[in-house]
Amino acid sequence: MGRDATLKRILDGGVVAVVRSESSESLVQVVKALADGGVTAAEITFTVPDAIEVIRRVRHEVGDAVVLGAGTVLDPETARAALLAGAEYIVSPIVNADVIRLCRRYDKVVMPGAFTPTEVVAAWEAGADVVKVFPAEVGGPPYLKALRGPLPQVRLMPTGGVDLDTAEAFLKAGACCLGVGGSLVEPKAVASGDYGRIRDLAGRYAEIVRRFRAAD
Repeated sequence: MGRDATLKRILDGGVVAVVRSESSESLVQVVKALADGGVTAAEITFTVPDAIEVIRRVRHEVGDAVVLGAGTVLDPETARAALLAGAEYIVSPIVNADVIRLCRRYDKVVMPGAFTPTEVVAAWEAGADVVKVFPAEVGGPPYLKALRGPLPQVRLMPTGGVDLDTAEAFLKAGACCLGVGGSLVEPKAVASGDYGRIRDLAGRYAEIVRRFRAAD
């Protein structure tokens, strides 16, 4: 899938699940549960053991039900390995121009992390498709709204601090989509194999996005 098609799927879905776990054993089932609940974009972070193999397995077993990405990518070597394993987009907590260039070279979506206005603009000018505002819990929705004021052209995805209580506020503040980690992919649910819980949470986040956009 090309960059434009991937970006459209991510933006249309409105939620990117951040899949992070101390164990890689059950993550295929976790991603399936997310898809069943209506969250159709998920990133496997490189803090997950054997992340490359997890990306391969998810791509093979889940297929196109989810647009699959790789997260916590800090360098172009890791980014290329993730793309070769089947990732369609790259997410990073930092701005690394070499990672952005590599993704553009291979026509893949890239979402670098930034916080200050200078970092956000640097990421956008370097070729980011979406700028991940991280850690978003520091300033919350008011900070995202403040960023959007002078930078309305930049697609912003808050990550960190997005939960069921704040999701709609971040959307109202101008988020193009939401990066949601532990409040969606709950560590306790992952550890216990409670995929129904993850599916139900995915449905709740997807419904928040649908409801907000229908009213907008």
